Amino acid sequence: MQAWQVHENGEPGEVMRLADVAPPTPGEGQVLLRVRAANINFPDALMCRGQYQVRPPLPFTPGVEICGETEEGRRVIANPALPHGGFAEYALADARALLPAPDSLDDAEAAALHIGYQTGWFGLHRRARLEAGETLLVHAAAGGVGSAAVQLGKAAGATVIGVVGGSEKAAVARELGCDVVVDRHAEDVVAAVKEATGGRGADVIYDPVGGQAYAQSAKVVAFEGRIVVVGFASGTIPSPALNHALVKNYAILGLHWGLYNTKDPKLVRHCHEQLTELAARGAIKPLVSERVPLADAADAVQRVADGRTTGRLAVVPENLDKGAAA
Repeated sequence: MQAWQVHENGEPGEVMRLADVAPPTPGEGQVLLRVRAANINFPDALMCRGQYQVRPPLPFTPGVEICGETEEGRRVIANPALPHGGFAEYALADARALLPAPDSLDDAEAAALHIGYQTGWFGLHRRARLEAGETLLVHAAAGGVGSAAVQLGKAAGATVIGVVGGSEKAAVARELGCDVVVDRHAEDVVAAVKEATGGRGADVIYDPVGGQAYAQSAKVVAFEGRIVVVGFASGTIPSPALNHALVKNYAILGLHWGLYNTKDPKLVRHCHEQLTELAARGAIKPLVSERVPLADAADAVQRVADGRTTGRLAVVPENLDKGAAA
């Protein structure tokens, strides 16, 4: 089979190499899945660089989220068992963790439903307890993680403010349903958010960016607001001033979604049921901006790493139908 492999750490476009390798052999409790579509996530780039908390042994195949097909022909969503990741024709996964792919979504959309939407659901509902009528601020609202949070926020009845970088991403954020869009390249984010909220600020802030975005969040979070720390795509990990959180009466909530897979896997399945229901009634639909063949995966991962994409990019092996759901 064909698979992308990383033999040394570095930029994805430089260290990912396509090779002909033997299909991986399932270990105890694992299954072999035919990859129907693999979604590209920012952690894939971090793993290539050797900067992610999970560091698979070299060489490894990136790709942490797929829609795959079992030997019995079932269409499933899975997190591949590294080092045998999803940017390949076949991948391994934990048999107990397989989730049914929603019939309402095609392969690429199903592959993109998992990590970003699970993270959004846990962040907004489990951690921040977002309520209908509240104001939600989403940083990087046109990106893969942000776009999921925007849709989930709207589905929950919140007013959503999306912060983006550039006019193209602003247009995407509006199409996603943001009530207010702030282009950080052209506007003062703090002033714009305060104006949009009548000076009150945002009740819940969803931050996958860190760095300057977090500094802005602390300035616009409302009384009894909640800042959900999801990641640090900016490359800068902020050091919050806890005296500021005390004086302003807001909460800083960390979210590491992967922990739920080991600490409380039943919640992951419950979340998937909720997401499947939302997808079935059209309340959420992963924004797959591009479907690329397996041969173009390295370039696509590099573009995600560089922040030059909107929504989700999906890698679809050439020998499979690129659109139809099972």
